[in-house]
This record gives sequence, structure tokens and C-alpha cells, in this order.
Amino acid sequence: MNFDQIAALVVLVAVVGVLIHGRVRSDVAALSAAAALLLLGVVRPSEVQGAFASPAILALASLFVIAYAIELSGLLGLLIRQATRMCARLGERGLWLVIGLCGSVGGFLNNTPIVVLAAPIIKDVATSLGLSPKRFLMPLSYVTVLGGLLTLIGTSTNLLVNDMARNAGQPAFSLFEITPVGLTVAGAGALYLYLVGTRLLPKEDDKIASPRAPIPLGEQRGYEGGAGDAVLGDVALFGAADRPLQPRKAFLSLAVFVAVVAAAAAGWAPIAAAAFAGAVSLILMRVVSAEEAYAGLRPDVLLLIAGMVVVGMSIEITGLAAAGTELLIGFIRPFGPLAALIILYGVTLVATEFLSNAAVAVLLAPVAVALAESLGVDPRPFLVGVMMAASAAFATPFGYQTNVLVFQVGGYSYMDFVRVGAPLNLVTYVAAMIAIPIFFPF
Repeated sequence: MNFDQIAALVVLVAVVGVLIHGRVRSDVAALSAAAALLLLGVVRPSEVQGAFASPAILALASLFVIAYAIELSGLLGLLIRQATRMCARLGERGLWLVIGLCGSVGGFLNNTPIVVLAAPIIKDVATSLGLSPKRFLMPLSYVTVLGGLLTLIGTSTNLLVNDMARNAGQPAFSLFEITPVGLTVAGAGALYLYLVGTRLLPKEDDKIASPRAPIPLGEQRGYEGGAGDAVLGDVALFGAADRPLQPRKAFLSLAVFVAVVAAAAAGWAPIAAAAFAGAVSLILMRVVSAEEAYAGLRPDVLLLIAGMVVVGMSIEITGLAAAGTELLIGFIRPFGPLAALIILYGVTLVATEFLSNAAVAVLLAPVAVALAESLGVDPRPFLVGVMMAASAAFATPFGYQTNVLVFQVGGYSYMDFVRVGAPLNLVTYVAAMIAIPIFFPF
């Protein structure tokens, strides 16, 4: 191994260790790793600049602004309140209907404000019906996370894998290309939660604990940040208090969002370009001020992703990725592409329980492409596998900010999430292994 390879490997091991330890903010750890690689000469300034200016970063930043405009207009809160009022008379089924609606919205919008607004309403309705809110708060978080699997903009992981695949010479994914697989995985997960998952919680109807003190930022692993993802930070930063409806702003923000989705889905413009134009138009129409747009950018998420892209770039530039992939390919090749997909999904799933999914996507997306090419098959099934596995990891309460929220509000124990989330991992794993080869043949 040469100096660059050793340096890149040391930095990778160090940043992984810091992320697992959890005492340092994920974005700070990623940026520190990028700075170290730059100082050591492993990556060049132009390559770092390219990471920070990638289409995935531009698309995410723009989608954050659009989602924040919808939240500020009061439209999101109004939709959740109206849906809850309409469904409350249906009893328990009504609550599950609201949870499903939140999951559907999570395919397009940041799921943190969705859960922040919906959780207290669901808790109150469940209590008024004589039902334990514990049966519904955890599924609310899980289903909104599953909703992020439905579209390319549903989670930062999907956008990042798409970006890494394009860098590796693969064609970009369309907005709804992964939707059939996402629906299958999300549907299987939601069915498990409805029929089995909540039965695994303790039988006694514990009183709802008062919200616990917010977990220090460095100890949270809510690093998601896609259009439909959770993000770092204190709950108060995300407009936890409901907002009055402002009809003009609600109409314009929704119209711009629909236009962005339509333009990207029809192929009229790349997602990054359509979202950027939409975000700027909201400022020009005074739906949001420039200050509000900046406030909605979620820089911690953007910088985390950019920093991890630099780390992943160093692994590829120095040849470590190729060497590691050769070892993996040598082990997997005799078993064929389906076994390779199963192993890659499992590795991604386990890694996501300990690392940020930005890190997992950056490190494993190039491996997915190289693995497929070595087997002489289409890389797309493997890339979709990384997308699904890097989001569908549910075995800890700190994997997503939404889990942290319901963990506090519902008074759950750590083992409650392990008890319900670990089987959910397996259910979604099996569903993905059935759906991916059907919709993305090798």
C-alpha cells in the first residue's frame, strides 16, 4: 500500500469510529475527515469543490427550502389536523389511516415536521379512544421513514446513490423509477406493523411519560436529510408548534412543489435544476423571505453528505475501493447475482445501524456498480438494494430523528425499538429481495 492508500484508510477508520462512538456531531466528523484528506494531499481542492457542488447537494438544499415553505404556510399542519378529525370517528382504523397518510406524504416532504405535528394529535386521539398511544407512535415514525423509499426525492440516500451511480457512468434514475420496489417494501413493513409489530410491545398500557430532555446533538444519529427525511438537531428547530394557515402562501408553495415534481417526472429538467428553480421562485414570489430560505437549508445535513462524499472519493481515487471490491467479488462470484444482492443488502443494512446512511451510500454505491459489472449484470438492482437498505434500518431508537421524537413522547424503552424494529428489518429485507429482481432484472 502506498501513502495515499494508508492515509485514506486511516481517515476512513477514524471517521467510522467517531460516528459509531456518537460523541461528535456527524457533520463535524465528516468535515474533519475531508479536511484531513485535503491536507494530506489524498484529494485535490478541485475534487473537494466538486463534492460540495454535486447535483445531490443542490437538489437537497432546494427541496429543503420548498418543504420549509410548505411547513411555514401552515398547509402541512392543516392537512394532518383535518385528516385526523375525519378519521377519528373510525376508531383504531382511523389512526392507522392517518399513519398511512403521513407515510405517503413522507415520500415527498421532510418527515420530521410531519411526525412533530402528527404525534401529539395521534396521542390525544388514541387516549380519547381508550387505546395505548404506544401502539401508534412508533409505527408513525417507522411508516414515515418507509415513505421515503417511494420516490427518488423521498430520502437523501436515494439522491446520493443516484449521484454516485452517475459519477460511475450509470444512467440517472427517474423520479418514480424505484416506486414499485419502494411500495413493496413499505407495504410489507406497514402490514407487519399493523398485524404483528405493536403486539411485540409490553402488554401493559403504561402511562405516557413526560417528554425527556432532548438528547445532546452529538449523541443523536438522526442524520437523514432528504426531502422526506429526518435531520439533526433539537425538535424546536423544526417548527414543532403548529402554524396558522396562510392561503396564498400555501397555494403557491404547493403549486411550486407540484411543478417541480411534474418537471422531474416528465424529464423536462433534472431534479436538481427543477428544485433549484422552484426554490428561487418561492423567494421571488415572496412566499418565503431569503432569511427563511436560508433557515430551511439544513446545512448540517448538506455538509455531512459533502464531507462523506470526499471520504468516498478518496477511497475510490487511491484504489482502495477497487481492491476491496475485488476481494468481495472473489468471495461472491461463485454464488451468482442474486446471492451477491442478498449479501450486499445485508452488509448495507448492518452498516446503516451504526453509521450515517450518507456514509453507507457513499461507500457502497461504487461497490454495487463494480460488483455488478464483475458479474456481467446490470448494476441497477444492486444500486436499488443500497437505496433500500440504507434507509430501512429500524432496530435502534436513535437511527432517525423521528424515532427520537416518539421515543421521548411515548416513553418507550430502548428494547421496545429492538423488539419491534429488528423483525421489521427482516421483513423489509425479504420484501426487497423479492421485489428488486422482479422490477430490476439482472
